[in-house]
Amino acid sequence: MNRIKKLFKGKSKNILSVYFTAGHPDPDSTLSIIKALEKNGVDMIEIGIPFSDPLADGPVIQQSSQKALEGGMTVKKLLEDLKLVREDVKIPLLLMGYFNTVLQFGVEAFCKALSEIGIDGVILPDMPLEVYLENYNTVFMKYGIIPVFLITPGTSEERIRLTDNISEGFIYMVSAASVTGAKKGFGEAQIAYFKRIKEMKLRVPVIAGFGISNKETFDQVSEYAAGGIIGSAFVRLLDKYGFSEKIIHDFIGQFVD
Repeated sequence: MNRIKKLFKGKSKNILSVYFTAGHPDPDSTLSIIKALEKNGVDMIEIGIPFSDPLADGPVIQQSSQKALEGGMTVKKLLEDLKLVREDVKIPLLLMGYFNTVLQFGVEAFCKALSEIGIDGVILPDMPLEVYLENYNTVFMKYGIIPVFLITPGTSEERIRLTDNISEGFIYMVSAASVTGAKKGFGEAQIAYFKRIKEMKLRVPVIAGFGISNKETFDQVSEYAAGGIIGSAFVRLLDKYGFSEKIIHDFIGQFVD
């Protein structure tokens, strides 16, 4: 069974997923960060593929992506860095990036490489649902790679239902129709949106992302979703202090009971 499906089968609340950019804060830190996150209780990890024009990302992740690219991070290097990741790491791992990167690599070659390494899924925010269904779903299924699709406050109910029907792992619920970035808390409009999605009783679990930076915001989204994704706040931490197991232990400790 795919590790994403296995996670949600065994745990339905307070799932903690963490995003960071591969090759940041330094070119060779990726595997060490993954191991430290798992060791400190993270349920799932999203590894960002650096891209030169990350339109959906806020300044923190944009800067980390630029720094990683300058340090020599590429898709080929990332796959090489992750080659032995499953010798130690058991939790679900996803790659998150932009569809153009995957197209340049080759969609089938990309899925095959991920399957061989033990990557469980991908998040490609700019891959249109219709394009996936028409051209690539059989390739992803062939290699057991789960694509994760996003919904936003502006997504219609019809579109949400379609996303739910074709999703295999979880739906990424974007907290606001904006770029990524940490926030101090969620307003009434966002809470109403979370509540509306919960009341739809979707078939697959929903994980919230964009704006979750501390225990308060994580608890807020966990009332309405299966859990939350910490991104910019963690990337900012790595940018400020660099990688150390203590830094990760102290940061993740606020979210894990």
